[in-house]
Amino acid sequence: MDAPRDLLESMLSGAGRAALFLDVDGTLIPIAETPDAVVLEPASLELLARLDRALQGAVALVSGRAVADLDRLFAPLRLPSAGLHGLQRRDAAGKLHEERDDLRGEPDYAELCARLERFAAAHPGVLIEDKQAAIALHYRRAPTAAEPARALLQEMLQERRDRLALVPGKMVFEIKPVAADKGVAIGAFMAEAPFAGRRPIFIGDDVTDEDGFRIVNDLGGLSVRVGDASRSAALAELPDVGAVADWLQRLLAAAEAAPREVP
Repeated sequence: MDAPRDLLESMLSGAGRAALFLDVDGTLIPIAETPDAVVLEPASLELLARLDRALQGAVALVSGRAVADLDRLFAPLRLPSAGLHGLQRRDAAGKLHEERDDLRGEPDYAELCARLERFAAAHPGVLIEDKQAAIALHYRRAPTAAEPARALLQEMLQERRDRLALVPGKMVFEIKPVAADKGVAIGAFMAEAPFAGRRPIFIGDDVTDEDGFRIVNDLGGLSVRVGDASRSAALAELPDVGAVADWLQRLLAAAEAAPREVP
């Protein structure tokens, strides 16, 4: 296998035929203390808009955030997007696909939420983010709550493991249905125009991105982990958000210089 740096360089030569999939928090924007505290710089928005044009619409966001939240964050840009780790997916035609099996279908959904809120009240700094189709417990401002939170969530899911999954992330645990993941979402995009027939690139930074890395590898594409990729399925790595932006600028330059195909 080529060295990671060689893979990053070699992808530039075929930039015009790339399909680009991007995680958001920790990849395009630095992680903040709370989900609402993130800031998208105008230069990053312009970069994405130019990439979207250069790749003829084959650019998608693949995030743990809801699609509506992505639209708010990236306005006025409205890209194809997979939200809630694949439970939502808006295709390039603008149609929203949603998994029927989401967390709201649990018979004791209200009690699940109430137990987490009680935990947060007993651990100042813990934030519960109710996405309705999924629930996230953020402990960035209360790092000592990590293990008690893990134990509580594992106990809550003990009898629901056939339906719900516990997904650890960077200072966050998330409960989500097992029905979908980022890899499934990327696979669905790759079966549709304008992504079909292109070579996929997926850049992400967390455990929740590993499913996406694996499917991109299976499709002969380039998977890139932001941070240490030594224990990741990703084939290459970039050190931080700034390095991602720099590499995307190079990808843009290569794509804009490539001959433009007529759809």
